[in-house]
Amino acid sequence: MNDRVSITIQDHVADVRLNRPDKMNALDPAMFEGIVAAGERLRDEKGVRAVVLSGEGRAFCAGLDMASMASGGTGAPLIERTHGISNLYQKVAMVWRELPMPVIAAVHGICFGGGLQIASGADMRIVSPETRLSIMEMKWGLVPDMGGYALWRRNVREDVLRRLTYTNAEFNGREAVEWGFATEVQDAPLERAKAIAATIADRNPQAMREAKALFNGSVDLDEAEILQAESDAQARVIRQPNQIEAVMSQMEKRAANWKD
Repeated sequence: MNDRVSITIQDHVADVRLNRPDKMNALDPAMFEGIVAAGERLRDEKGVRAVVLSGEGRAFCAGLDMASMASGGTGAPLIERTHGISNLYQKVAMVWRELPMPVIAAVHGICFGGGLQIASGADMRIVSPETRLSIMEMKWGLVPDMGGYALWRRNVREDVLRRLTYTNAEFNGREAVEWGFATEVQDAPLERAKAIAATIADRNPQAMREAKALFNGSVDLDEAEILQAESDAQARVIRQPNQIEAVMSQMEKRAANWKD
């Protein structure tokens, strides 16, 4: 992992920061590589139960660094699937959706183009009223291709999504919540994201991972398949040490002692 992304782990929560504040965390080759490396590190990090994803400085992420892209970009293949079902550009968003633990994005300042798609890979997004968002790609004669179509389809009404894609119109934090791009609007998104992460970290980590896997895995299942998946997940959790600890800690009115 390079210096474009920092990770701090405390109390079972990973604080991940996009760290190119002088360029509003715009996506250059090093940022692409750093984001993917950060996500892949956390996938295997024992004891991490929740992730908070944010940007240093005055923006979450301004999208592509167009100067960097004009000079050759990353050179990574577009069509070839180099990262599982994704290419490198898609992986910067999908890596957060694919992590086994919940990810909360705290989105402030500018969140344009690829930045919006990265935030959309999180399980939830906390924005401020003043956050400026845009599906910016059409401005540059491009289409959104960093996972947006895969991630927005369940949350955003299609006609709204079409308008914003075709026009690259800006919208604010309150509109983002109204239209399905964000979860909550808060004056202090990072503090709220950390509070949610702390609550998640205080729950049965095995059950939490099973719950996220159910959300991720049920997108294209029919009703019968979803019901079966629920039962299978519960069978893996029920009567396990952490589930018993959940009950006992509630009955004894004490903090739970989870085993990761």
